[in-house]
Amino acid sequence: MVRRPVAFVTAIVLFVEAVGIAWVNWFMGVVVDRQDMSLAGLDPDVMSTSSKVAGLVFGLYFALCGFTALRVGLRDRAPAGLGRILLISAAVVHALLGAFAVGLVGWGAFAFMMVVLGLIVLIFMTYDRLEATRSDAGPGGPGEPDGPADPGGAEGLGGVEGPGGAEGPGGPEGPGGAGNAGGTGAAGDGILPPPRTSSVS
Repeated sequence: MVRRPVAFVTAIVLFVEAVGIAWVNWFMGVVVDRQDMSLAGLDPDVMSTSSKVAGLVFGLYFALCGFTALRVGLRDRAPAGLGRILLISAAVVHALLGAFAVGLVGWGAFAFMMVVLGLIVLIFMTYDRLEATRSDAGPGGPGEPDGPADPGGAEGLGGVEGPGGAEGPGGPEGPGGAGNAGGTGAAGDGILPPPRTSSVS
């Protein structure tokens, strides 16, 4: 039962990542604005504003992915629709960021990105397997018998209506039973009269 803890841990990590990315981009925008820096002749104000906007956009994106993972853990159901698309896109983004982080930041950042990627993939693996188990246990699944009725049941051999049963041959209502001539009922006592012998004169 690790699927719900995995979903909750993934949600917490994504929320922390959202706050961290938003703060880093906002801080870089403030630094560029105060230092009056320029890159390849770009306007410092444009660089500062774009950095802040990018931080807010990525922060909201990762926060929304974290909310999706939290919702999956609370409902204990596989993500579907827009939530599934968000988590898949988050996995792709972390894979790309991990590839870029090796050269720009180092192996520590790469390891963190791969951990988040593994958590997101683990959500899909555990909940897809759960949904497959639930569908197999539904109507027509292994828990519902599909074969013919038991021959020894109510209408089978030895049953109420089968041979030897209440209505079968030899039963109370069958041939030779209580309700037929020669039986043990009111119409006969089941005792045959002795054979007549002819006298020879």
